[in-house]
Amino acid sequence: MEYFPAPLEKLVEQFARLPGIGSKSAQRLAFHVLGLPESEAKEFADAILDAKHSVTCCPVCQNFTAGGLCPICSSPKRDSSTICVVADPRDVVAIERSREYHGHYHVLHGVISPMNHVGPDDLAIKPLLERVSKGDIHEVIMATNPDTEGEATAMYLARLLKPFDVRVTRLAYGIPVGGHLEFADDATLMRALEGRRDI
Repeated sequence: MEYFPAPLEKLVEQFARLPGIGSKSAQRLAFHVLGLPESEAKEFADAILDAKHSVTCCPVCQNFTAGGLCPICSSPKRDSSTICVVADPRDVVAIERSREYHGHYHVLHGVISPMNHVGPDDLAIKPLLERVSKGDIHEVIMATNPDTEGEATAMYLARLLKPFDVRVTRLAYGIPVGGHLEFADDATLMRALEGRRDI
């Protein structure tokens, strides 16, 4: 039995398709949108369509941009000899928040995941190899997540990059700031010991 009119049901279904949104949250969002003045609802819909039409991938790093080179690739202040490889554009934002990295990026738009039918050909690997093959890159930092798929992707890329005589590094892992040793799993403790450094 349908509790809502068909257009409202359709709106709830569309919100429920978003990641992390369950049926209750989808209903809340749909009711919120219905409660908006028509001008605000139109602005909301237009913002979605505008982003869909105008946001593209940077021809160099594959990060999102509004046309042409992204701000990072076009900045003369960035170190163009270092590339940080990430799985997703959101990872660029996370690393930029640290204000410690000043090189360029390369966004893969996913990781190798046989369970989800994602193979190397589904990722932006070829543009990365083309960038490195030009010989101006000295270091490639693998910044994929420390899970099975992220590790597999990093190892696969490291093998592909070996012939280019470029330094390939991996982000260090360990105990998070504010964490407690007693709650750390074995793999995290092992990585923390391997990645120890002088103080």
